[in-house]
Parts: sequence; structure tokens; C-alpha cells
Amino acid sequence: MALFGTEKASKNTNTQRKVRPVVVRTQNVASEIFKVAKSYEIEPDTLDFHLFEVQTYTRIMLDDNSANSEWQERAVEELKELDTEQELLNPNFQIKQVYEIEIFLKHLDPANPCANFKTAVGANATKSKVYLSISAGSKIHSYSKFNDDFVNMINKRKIRAGILIYIFDDMVERLVDKFSAQLKVAQEIAFTKNETYLIAEAYEPTATINDKLILHYESNKKIDEHTKIDYAARGFIQNVKENDLLIEYIKPQAGKPGRNCRGEYMKPAEPLVNHEATFSIDEETIKVVEDEKSIKYFAKENGYIALENNTYLIKTEVDVGEISFKTTGSIDSGIDSDVNISVREADAVKDAVGSGMSVEVTEIEIDGNVGSHAKVIAKIATIGGQTHKTAMVRANELDINVHKGKAYGKNIRVERLEHGEIDGDIVHITQALGGRIRAREITISVCSSHVHATASKFIEIKRMVGSENIFTIDPLLKKGEQAGVSEHKHKIEELEKELRDIKNEMQKYTRLIKDGTAAFIDIKKRLVHYKKNGVKMPESFVKKYKQFQAMQAKLKELHSKNEVTQDQLKLLTTRTASFQDNIFDARVINRDTWKGYNEIKFKLVDPPMELVYKPAENSQDKIFGLVQLNDDEYAIRPMKEE
Repeated sequence: MALFGTEKASKNTNTQRKVRPVVVRTQNVASEIFKVAKSYEIEPDTLDFHLFEVQTYTRIMLDDNSANSEWQERAVEELKELDTEQELLNPNFQIKQVYEIEIFLKHLDPANPCANFKTAVGANATKSKVYLSISAGSKIHSYSKFNDDFVNMINKRKIRAGILIYIFDDMVERLVDKFSAQLKVAQEIAFTKNETYLIAEAYEPTATINDKLILHYESNKKIDEHTKIDYAARGFIQNVKENDLLIEYIKPQAGKPGRNCRGEYMKPAEPLVNHEATFSIDEETIKVVEDEKSIKYFAKENGYIALENNTYLIKTEVDVGEISFKTTGSIDSGIDSDVNISVREADAVKDAVGSGMSVEVTEIEIDGNVGSHAKVIAKIATIGGQTHKTAMVRANELDINVHKGKAYGKNIRVERLEHGEIDGDIVHITQALGGRIRAREITISVCSSHVHATASKFIEIKRMVGSENIFTIDPLLKKGEQAGVSEHKHKIEELEKELRDIKNEMQKYTRLIKDGTAAFIDIKKRLVHYKKNGVKMPESFVKKYKQFQAMQAKLKELHSKNEVTQDQLKLLTTRTASFQDNIFDARVINRDTWKGYNEIKFKLVDPPMELVYKPAENSQDKIFGLVQLNDDEYAIRPMKEE
């Protein structure tokens, strides 16, 4: 194999030595080079050519494709003056170039100043723009014929690529001037990175635009590639906001013709019309804006978009039998969407909101049950059935018949609490059969057993029928208040430390000033004497005088800082104390007789402690509050009704 390879290489070398220069006239230089290379069984890249002459011809064709005139030769100077509209963008205008060249075997010359100048010519898809690419690592040196050789190199590469020369290339002269100026200064240009320069630009055609109908309301919710897809959310309701762009019709637009750097005329395709709007719109809820390029349909109000009888409109009311994976899927319109839903499934053994479903609307009325792991979020929510123990409901105004899950809101009303959890602001429960309640104000009409109620203002029981209940007053009920007190305590500790440091500094400077006052007065008298008698003051005296003044200024600054820090500490201490003061106004009220074992708890802020009171069975004491016995002693006591 090695011997065979050597013979082949030897054969190619001998063939290359026998290549004789060939002179041809042609419109396609690349094709002629390929023919010569094929005849000698060598690669086309091993051949080069000299450009002897370029002839440019133009003519105008008639509409029937017959020549209106013979080809006319145009001088180079005339090419720059070709009229854009009448000639270059005239579909009947034709242009061609004929090249007289000599094809010869390429020889590598190490002494060539441009031997390391690695370039290539490329174009965009339409061939309307042609670029010269210079590879990183290329170098060119200054020499007398650089300008001519550089232009000749560009023209040869363009010709080989089928690109016309002496036309569309005004920028080449500026590029030559740029490199020439750099070479005159530096004698050499080294390219540290790939660089690209425009060397020809003809007339880029404008693409034809086919008509298109875009349903923006279907693509409003963008899914990130990392977002887990919720297959339960199938877009049963396409919620929209006021001024949202709902639908857009892109009108068909004819493209503009062009001519590329090969001289080819590029005719734009006729626009296709396949998506003209055949629907109507409800002008009360949808606004139409039309211009030359499009027709846009905007929402006039919040709600959801619906198509009824081939008419688009915005609606706010929805009636469904149930919300489940099989029917609607999850519905996420948002609490500010103005969408109101009524769910009519009221069968006690079925779920109106199915397992795992999520609903978020402005207002919802559910006649039946909320299933396991379901979520209901709204501003106003009414649930006529029961909530599963794993269900979650959140609403500012919330009414629930039977609650076993978790409920969050501002004003919450529950007919029967069955070991569910409630976290709200004002909570009213008709019957509590166990569960956890956290709110500012809690009212329970009938309290059974195993109820844990925590409030910051009051807890009121109208009728007590059970035991094992815990009623807690906690002024830091909300997480924000807990974080606020914790932050206040941290800042108070920092300010107290800062005050101690300031007082130590004040004591230090007070002592220094006291010890140095006599010397300061003596130095001051001497300086006045020196100044009065025109005697130059000693530098040591001046320095000591300024040092004493600086200590006085520092002590004054410390006094001012001490006052500001004390004010800040007083403000924070007052804020923290306000939480403590609130607890003395809080009450636990039982309008009935106490049954069995129950606990009343009060949690103090400062000092942090928890007090517990256990009302005696059958006790008639109804109202309980916190009293301060002395500075560090507190107790829960029965109170008189105010």
C-alpha cells in the first residue's frame, strides 16, 4: 500500500509539471478551471488564473422574452451610473460579464508578501451581500503593489464565485484605503481574530408575507423548558385582561423585487391568502384596531374569551357541572380576572371539585364537595358541601359548610369544623368538633372537644359542650409580627452595645480634655502673645493646640451621636412594648359553663413566657384576661365584663 501511495503521488507531481497555461474567454471561470483540472487529473484548488480583460454587457428583454436590443457593452464607468428603477430593478433588464483569463498551475512563493494572508469570499442566501473573510493568524506586510494586488485578489475570488465585479462594490475602495493607511504606519497588519468585511452589496429583495391568523389568547401562558407540565391544566377557560391582544390577522403583503451580486433579478412570490377572518366579534367587549399591515383584536374588559355562534366575546360568568380531570381540568384564571364560576354538582358522594384539581378565579360558588389534594383560590368563595382533609381553600371572603381541610382568608365563616385547620383574620364557626384555628378574632357558637384556638384579640365561646380544648392568646400570632419582634430585639441589642461603646469613648475624651485643659490654656496664651508680637509660632505648640481642638470636636460629636442612638433605642423599645400592651386587652370568653378539662394560655413577648390557666369544671367564670401583679409577675385572672 505504501508503494502504491508513493507511485500515485509521483504521478500527480509529474502531471502537475506538465500543466500548460490555457487562455480562454468565458462567463463561468469556475467551470473552465474545473475542466482544465479534470483534463490533468488534478484538484481545481491547485490552479490559478490571470485576469486579462473584463467585458460587461447589458440588454432589455421584451415581455415575450424576445430581445428588444442586442447585447451592448458597457464601460466600467457606466456601471456605476446604472439607474436603479429603470434598469437594475427592471425585470426585463439583463447583465452579464465575459472574462478573458489565463489558467495556470499555482506556485507557492514563500517570498510573497501576502503568503500568510488567508482569505475567503462568501455571500448571504440571496447573494445580495458578499463578504471577505480574513482568518485569525493572517498577516500582511507593506509593499508598493499592495493596493493593486489586494483589489485583484478580491476580484478574482468574486469572479471564481460567479459574482460580478466593478459593480455594487463601492466599499472596496474604502477597505483598501483602510488597510493601506495601517500598513503605512505599522508596516504590518496581524489579524488576531477572524474578521469579516462587506465587499459587495446589491438590492436585497423584501420577502413576501403570507396572511396569518394568530390566536394570542391561546399562547399567553408561556411554558419554560424546565417547567413541569401540568396535564390537568388544559385551558378550559382562556382568561384575558383588559387591553390584552387576543387575535391578530397579518394581512398579505407583496414582497419587493431585488437583484443580487450575480446580476440575477429576484422576483418575489405572490402572497398566499388562506386565513382571512370569517368570525364576528362582540363590539361591547372586544375592540378592533386596523392598519395597513394587520387587524388586531383587543379585550375591553377582564374575563375569559369565548366563541359562541362564530362570534368572539368576553364573558365573566361560567356554569359547570363539575371541575375534574375528565371534564374541565384545572382552571387558573387568577383572582383578578373577574371570572366567576358556579359548580353545580351537589351530590354528597361525589366531588364538585375533583381530586388534584386547582381552581383560581375571582369568585367561586361550589354547591358540593372539594376533593382530596384540590386547591381553590379566589377573592370570594362559597362551598356548600365539605372539604377533604387534604384540600386547601384560600379566599378573602370564605364560607364553608363542613370543613376538614385547610382554609386561609380574612373573613371566614364555617358551619361545622371537623378537625380542619383555619388561618384567618376574623373567624366565625357555628359548630367546632375539633380542629385548629388561628385568627385575630374567633367566635365559636358551639364548641365540642379537641379545639385548639389561637387569637391575638379575643376568643368567644357561646356554648361549651365538650372538653380537652386549648384557647391561646398570642399577640405575635402572625409570622410577620413574630419576625418583626425578633428583628426589633436584634436591633435593640445592637443599639445597646453601640451606646455602651459611645459612653466609654465619651468618658475617655472627657478625661483627656480635663487633664489637658490647663496646658491648653497656657499654650493658647502663648500663641496669642506670639501673634501679637509678630513672632513665628512654634510648630509643636500649634500641633498640640489643634490636637486639643480635635478632641473637643470629637467629644461634641459623641454627645450628638449618643442622643440619636438613645432616641432610636427608645423608639424600638416602645414598638416592642406595644405588642406586649396589646395582650392586656385580649380576652378569652366562655358564655357557658366550663365542661371537663380545658386550658387558657397567654403568651408574653417580654419577658418571653407562657402562662396557663385551667378553669375548674362547672366554673361560671366567663371572661379571662392577663394582669400584671408586679414588675416581673403576671397572671391570668377572671375579669368583669366591661
